[in-house]
Amino acid sequence: MSSENQDQAQVRHSTSSVGVSADAVKAASEDALPVVDCADDSQVTSDSGSGCENDSHVISAADGESITGRNIHYGRIVSFSRRGSRLGDKYRDLMEQYREQFVIDYPAGAAVAAIAPDAQIDLSAQFGTQAPMIIEVGPGSGEQLISAAQQHPEWNFLGLEAWGPGVARCVSAIVRAGVSNVRMMELDAAQGLPVLFGAHQRAPRPQVAQVWTFFPDPWRKKRHHKRRIVNPEFARTVHHVLAEGGSWRLATDWSNYAWHMRDVVEEAPGFVNPYAGQNPDPADEGRYRGGFAPRWDGRVMTRFEQRGLEAGRRIFDIHVVAQHVSDGE
Repeated sequence: MSSENQDQAQVRHSTSSVGVSADAVKAASEDALPVVDCADDSQVTSDSGSGCENDSHVISAADGESITGRNIHYGRIVSFSRRGSRLGDKYRDLMEQYREQFVIDYPAGAAVAAIAPDAQIDLSAQFGTQAPMIIEVGPGSGEQLISAAQQHPEWNFLGLEAWGPGVARCVSAIVRAGVSNVRMMELDAAQGLPVLFGAHQRAPRPQVAQVWTFFPDPWRKKRHHKRRIVNPEFARTVHHVLAEGGSWRLATDWSNYAWHMRDVVEEAPGFVNPYAGQNPDPADEGRYRGGFAPRWDGRVMTRFEQRGLEAGRRIFDIHVVAQHVSDGE
């Protein structure tokens, strides 16, 4: 992201005055999405679900430090890890041509992939229409977003990815598929969503029908579990973002992360699990039992799920529905 783009959040499209009905939000929340795999992994060397800082945000001397010695995350525990962030010629040329069309820029915050807390972002204007919105956290190569966007051109799809080359990879998929209802943000979702949907925003709030968190980084070592993006605070953020009756869909192929996810959503205020107590895992070491949904037929088969299956791991789906929480709860 250039310094000019960091300083100015450009609104590039006009906003339609058409409202979004509750039925449209419900339909966007409940519809199943068929499988279409459009990923091009020929130059992919790392997994999705965990991002990495982009060179344009900070010049790094060592892991976790800038050239001035300051912590690039400013004390935050983040769910994404450092990795190579330079774009090859193929992606650099593509981003020069399509970034303005498909990537939403924003005023940069103090840390890597962070948005300024007072930033004003009119999300609906970025799409040029008010429509039910689907948000995917860590979209990988964009297979899920593209499949859904092709099947539902009447919806808006927003991908949040903290790793610069991951954003470029998704933009490449958007261009190949020829869809116009997908946008990307190079953003730490845990820090960014409370800003994008904060009370300070002057633009009309988009109606978010679903949030997807598919195969996030499991941070397998116990001492790293604190870095997992699915935690009580993030659950509160997702509930705040979702419209009444909206869905939070999660999936993982790591059993102890699945148990943790299930425990988080069971204890999060404002969520109802339609599958509470169902499909238990005999090895479950969590605080509850069951609570796992059948595999959602709207989720595409990505390389991450395929790797888990090939390794003999069970795939866990979780689906919870947002309900209003009164001030007293």
